[in-house]
Amino acid sequence: MTEEHADGGAERAAREVRGALSGLGRSGEGEAPARGVELLGRVGLVAYGLVHVLVGGIAVQIALSGGGQADQQGALGTIAGEPFGVVVIVVIVLGLVAFGIWQGLAAIAGYRWASGWDRAQKRIGSGARALAVLGVAVLGVRLLVTGSSGSSTGGSQEATAGVLALPGGRVLIGVVALVVLIAAGATAWTGVRRDFLEELDRSRLPSWARDAVVPLGVAGHALRAVAFAVMAVLFALAALTADPRRAGGLDAALKTLAGQPFGVFLLLAVALGFVAFGLYLFAEARARRV
Repeated sequence: MTEEHADGGAERAAREVRGALSGLGRSGEGEAPARGVELLGRVGLVAYGLVHVLVGGIAVQIALSGGGQADQQGALGTIAGEPFGVVVIVVIVLGLVAFGIWQGLAAIAGYRWASGWDRAQKRIGSGARALAVLGVAVLGVRLLVTGSSGSSTGGSQEATAGVLALPGGRVLIGVVALVVLIAAGATAWTGVRRDFLEELDRSRLPSWARDAVVPLGVAGHALRAVAFAVMAVLFALAALTADPRRAGGLDAALKTLAGQPFGVFLLLAVALGFVAFGLYLFAEARARRV
């Protein structure tokens, strides 16, 4: 094959990829590549909402009695322990994978109706959502295969220990803390500015839910951000002290809140925020338009 033919083949392949991406959404809504992906993605949003509601419920249990694992792993474990729990986990995993694909494609070539920095922000947000939901899907698969989804705190500490052992490990963990803190700020900003409403067609909701979805979205985004900010502080402490035991995931962040003055009230507020966000996701599953 000549160099000219190789260049021509590469150019044709690039045109095919661009054509495929430009056609996204013709069969499904918004950035969904097909109707089936869109429908499964909406199921995934319901599943993601259920996980948040269960995390909030476990956090309430921790605030009142001190027991429970308030993170995605704990929520999935709660579901698995119920009758037909394995079937529900399978549905959750399939839905989350579909929604992750939907949002991943949106991150690559979506939001063509927007431009400039506005489009870039939306694509970054879709990428972050794709990673988040696919991460929970991986936990679900692990639970199905091994019978245990592990612990967010244990996983965070093991990963942190591995990074700290690298040259410049403390700096890297500090960068992780900064990224998590930025994510917390972005989440809170989305809630305060009500930017999430841009992605909803509230006319699809029952009349009683159209107004309720606004405070649920505001409270859910803002109060979840508190938990993320505490996670950032834990990673920062691990970087400053070179002690991986100071790091922690969502469960450690919520239990750290519980240990503060008036911690029970702080944890209850954040727990209600997770429940509110879960209920918001139920509404988003029906009303999401991009």
